[in-house]
Amino acid sequence: MNVRYGVLCLFLVLLGAMVGAEETVHIVQRGETIYSIARSYSVKSEDLMRLNGISDAQKLQIGRRLTIPSYIEYRVTRGETLYSIARQHEMTLQALRTINKLTQNYILKEGDVLQVSRAGAGVERPRSAPAQNTEKQRDTSLRWPVAAQEVVYMTGKLYGVVLKGEKSEAVKSLTPGTIVSAGPYRGFGRVAIVQVTGGYLYVYGGCESLSVKTGDRVVSGTELGRLGIDAVSKKPQLFFLVYHGATPIDPAKAPRT
Repeated sequence: MNVRYGVLCLFLVLLGAMVGAEETVHIVQRGETIYSIARSYSVKSEDLMRLNGISDAQKLQIGRRLTIPSYIEYRVTRGETLYSIARQHEMTLQALRTINKLTQNYILKEGDVLQVSRAGAGVERPRSAPAQNTEKQRDTSLRWPVAAQEVVYMTGKLYGVVLKGEKSEAVKSLTPGTIVSAGPYRGFGRVAIVQVTGGYLYVYGGCESLSVKTGDRVVSGTELGRLGIDAVSKKPQLFFLVYHGATPIDPAKAPRT
């Protein structure tokens, strides 16, 4: 497979997952207001201000990063049920009831306005440690990019592992290869992608800083960056994924040289 095409496919996979990440961030552009931004994301302006600690809507600076509320309003249409709405927005039924303060006996009506998870953000399914993930004990015979204290498999749109480490710990390449991308990705901190002989792509996400740039050659053990704190879990976590072409493979079984 053409390397550039393979990297493009991987970027599209990552982008699709990031759009569904729990935290959505908007960078304020010239001419935008709290009200126009809130309207574009279908959220209430007062919720947007409260979440970002804004007391005066008129004092909005260009370039400011705004966290967008995870919930949006949803108007119930004829024939819908709480179950179908929860499923549509990737929520549990109990989470939908809790958020909207609905009793077990509440009868849903056409025209009701509910708070639902934004684009299936996964209220009960945080990406870093979903309830259905399988946590494995650290295998001391297996080399990871960090000295993993925990190894948790991700589920959902991305297939890979989350490795719990220490803040600012060195993140090291498992293989020789070429850096085909190095930079920030929303929801994953700074990410380095290493292209390896044989059509493999190794993705190292969750760094607070990177020590490499696109085009650099690395060897096994090269420091790629330093581990950061995940915005969702508030823990130092590395998101490690491996692709063969555009197909994800188990990181524990990926070649290590």
